[in-house]
Amino acid sequence: MSEKITPTGKERFFGDDDIIVSKTDLKGRITYANKVFLNISGYAESEVLGQPHSLIRHPEMPRCIFKLLWDTIQSGQEVFAYVNNLSKCGENYWVYAHVTPSFDASGQIIGYHSNRRVPDRRILEEAIIPLYTELKAAEQQNGNRKEGLKASQSMVAAYLAERSLAYDEFILTVGQQKRRGYR
Repeated sequence: MSEKITPTGKERFFGDDDIIVSKTDLKGRITYANKVFLNISGYAESEVLGQPHSLIRHPEMPRCIFKLLWDTIQSGQEVFAYVNNLSKCGENYWVYAHVTPSFDASGQIIGYHSNRRVPDRRILEEAIIPLYTELKAAEQQNGNRKEGLKASQSMVAAYLAERSLAYDEFILTVGQQKRRGYR
């Protein structure tokens, strides 16, 4: 799966009642993908099992959001996030993801579980896409990937501090924030 997929600019959609489910091991390699995941991503099960979940990562997604997501779940906490994914044919699809660590009987993290639903389109267009566009631009303005990631992480931190919110509070209340006039 080393073939680079070029985004087409065309968006895919899935049903409001559909839930995309996947599970990964500790390194983020896919160990399970449900039929909805396979249908929307355009991959066969044999193509995704054992592959890194980043297989569906859209290049327009800010790296700082994935860093925040990984830091959160590796610490044993759940996280909610809006994510733009890339299908096998180059079409993108937005999801509202709930990612949780999976634990064994002794409380050790043994993998990760993600459920994704259709996101609220208004929230995407009014809050998430503009924010992610700014974060991605900050990442690209720097000479190297590491400095770009630091820049976008600083932007997220400032954005949240300005609103006196933790990331999870922001994600869970972004719809209400827009109605109150926050950007």
